Amino acid sequence: MSDKVAIVTGGAQGIGLGITRALLDKGHRVAVWDRDAAALAALPEGVFGQEVDVTNGAGVSAAHAAVTARWEAPSILINNAGIARDKRIVNMKESDWDAVLNVNLKSQFLCCKAVIPAMVDAGFGRIVNIASRAWLGGFGQANYSASKGGVVSLTRTLAIEYARKGITVNAVAPGIVETPLMASYTDEQRARLEATVPMGRMGQPDDISKAVAFFADAANAYVTGQLLYVCGGRSLSSPSV
Repeated sequence: MSDKVAIVTGGAQGIGLGITRALLDKGHRVAVWDRDAAALAALPEGVFGQEVDVTNGAGVSAAHAAVTARWEAPSILINNAGIARDKRIVNMKESDWDAVLNVNLKSQFLCCKAVIPAMVDAGFGRIVNIASRAWLGGFGQANYSASKGGVVSLTRTLAIEYARKGITVNAVAPGIVETPLMASYTDEQRARLEATVPMGRMGQPDDISKAVAFFADAANAYVTGQLLYVCGGRSLSSPSV
């Protein structure tokens, strides 16, 4: 069941790029929706890179139509796009709240809404939403944690709505992952973060992509509405940094 059409939002770097590569390795045709033009230009050969604002409904619909015209209607959607603007709530601007909720949660609503009708017609679909261990709560992360909690609830609800349509909807909750963002951290900050992980190390994008590939596999047809933590055990005590 390879050679399906997949969309990965925020798939041009970090965790998203790891997911893109994993789906390519499975033989799928992959479209990446991202806003980083330079990262899109550096994607592996064969990937359909599109500069898309996933918080804009019209833009999402147009990008979906372009993927369908190029190949066929996507049957795999990985909602990975996300941002963070961490602050204590008294210092958090309304714009900080709106930006994080729009990118992390509204985008998933818009992308799911775009792909589901064709999935229903085909009687098959795989949707994987990237949540976060932070949905359990995190110091200075009121907006981020709320957005990821919304992702978990959205996942469970869509799984119920489309369970009889051949569409599975699951979520992966990463912990601390080695991404380009970590390059800005000092050795002391990295050590403090790693100390909160029972396994004593940060995750790698490949750790997340393997979990995503499991949920995206056509053979896994009886798993839906689930949240899988990929966090080195950090969800067990939910320590807040």
